[in-house]
Amino acid sequence: MNLKDEYIKFFESKDHHHIPSAPVIPENDPTCLFNTAGMQPLVPYLMGEEHPNGTRLVSYQKCIRLTDLDEVGDKTHHTFFEMLGNWSLGDYFKEESIDYSYEFLTKVLNIPHEKLAVTVFKGDENSPVDEESVKHWKNHGIKDERIAYLGKEDNWWGPAGETGPCGPDSEIFYFNSKDEVPLKFDPEDKRWVEIWNNVFMEFYKDEKGNFSKLKKQNVDTGMGYERTVAVLEGVDDNYKTSIWTPIIKKIEELSKLPYENNEKSMRIVADHIRTSVFIAGDDSGIVPSNTDQGYILRRLIRRAINHARKLGIDLNSNWEQELLLLIIEMYKPYYNELERNKNVISEVLKNEKIKFSKTIDKGLKEFEKVVLRSENIINKDDAFKLYDTYGFPIELTLELATEMDITVDTEGFKEKFIEHQEKSRAGSEKRFKGGMGGDSYQNIKYHTCTHLLNAALKKVLAPTVHQKGSNITDERMRFDFSWDKKMTDEEKEKTEKLVNEYIQMGIPVEKLEMKKEEALKLGAEAMFLDKYGEDVTLYKIGDISLEFCGGPHVKNTNELGTFEIIKEEASSSGVRRIKAILK
Repeated sequence: MNLKDEYIKFFESKDHHHIPSAPVIPENDPTCLFNTAGMQPLVPYLMGEEHPNGTRLVSYQKCIRLTDLDEVGDKTHHTFFEMLGNWSLGDYFKEESIDYSYEFLTKVLNIPHEKLAVTVFKGDENSPVDEESVKHWKNHGIKDERIAYLGKEDNWWGPAGETGPCGPDSEIFYFNSKDEVPLKFDPEDKRWVEIWNNVFMEFYKDEKGNFSKLKKQNVDTGMGYERTVAVLEGVDDNYKTSIWTPIIKKIEELSKLPYENNEKSMRIVADHIRTSVFIAGDDSGIVPSNTDQGYILRRLIRRAINHARKLGIDLNSNWEQELLLLIIEMYKPYYNELERNKNVISEVLKNEKIKFSKTIDKGLKEFEKVVLRSENIINKDDAFKLYDTYGFPIELTLELATEMDITVDTEGFKEKFIEHQEKSRAGSEKRFKGGMGGDSYQNIKYHTCTHLLNAALKKVLAPTVHQKGSNITDERMRFDFSWDKKMTDEEKEKTEKLVNEYIQMGIPVEKLEMKKEEALKLGAEAMFLDKYGEDVTLYKIGDISLEFCGGPHVKNTNELGTFEIIKEEASSSGVRRIKAILK
């Protein structure tokens, strides 16, 4: 049984429409590096916009989370993971959601009733105890002893920003142990593992902090694929599930070492290469760099290389190619962009491996300089500089120092590292939180303008130009497009002039809904065609532009102001980048 297939099949039988996974790189969202939850691409629809596929949706979503990056190497943490989710957009609510969850767990997955427990919101001064959820769980035979009442920090979602939809959630736990199941459920007992979360968007929080009932109430659920498979297969180490065993076996073969006693490095190599395959395989064209998603990709590949080295894998062999081919083979039935972008992924991993080898060489030269001035101890600043500036792993510094009878201030290094980690985590959490909020009017104007810029580039450069990604803030827009040479000043001037002509024409921006096949016949432009289901939303700007897009947009181009190109530069191989503002 494949959990993903069974999940989709079950909810399709309950009249849910299967929507494809969104890309791992969020579209037009500067506040978040990656999609981090199944609901994230659906925020506009949870906020009230109509979804072209109706009010009942189901999917498995590719997700990447970085807040626990340094925890990867233990039994449960992953950077890339899949999230199963089903949604009701103003359709059914608590009763049906709980009914579906219970039926799927006990009838489809055959989880024994006595191994289940739940948590519900205990209520506070703003909203009452969630008695309705309690009633529905009891209707399924869940006893009082198996229901825990928790506060907002555990059983409440939202709002995404300062205001907006929010509400209680009910989490479902499974007793993942061979011990006798306790009569009373204790959420602090680690043997109870959360496997599913049902969020009920029931209230609206206004600017004054008041909560009122929403007219249109939504359900958002999430089930972690890797965690649930571990539960179903009865293992306490996610890397011993059928999801990971082919990859771990390949690493054992490459290193000629067993998984036992080498778990941490093997988990890191497996996790980081898998995540790198999904980032490099995204149609956004992300490549290793020193900023944003490119920085994360570089960091993951280099960390994987370092742990492959620790396992004794020959770094000059094609070890990473063997792993990426295996991963693509495993996942291509669900994500065909991996097969389509196989050569791109291969080049990204191979080139970064070569670059990192040179980095190690530079690090060795710097290490020699440090040793000469160190007086038998490498201080925390030098150790951290070797790591942060030269990409020199602390383990390598320790190995070389030990050989030379030199001490390393590892405690000082840890302090510097934790300080750096906390700054990174704060930034990551900030970007995640920001990504869940609504769009400002200025943000919407820039988003609409990307359509005009895309159309203008097709006229000025060539009809074969396509959008490869965008990044929008209230201050500026960044637009990546397929083009293999620097734009001339004349081309930039023509593009800018054409966009402003479109703006001054005062063209209405129309929202259309139709079948994907029909939209393609009309010549509609799509950046990520695979992410769209059978029913799609298009935005039409006169005869200028027709694009697949979820919105939101302005009503008329005359709302945009004056368009000005600030910079045009290379983004990656075959991709250029325009930075522009609206005045």
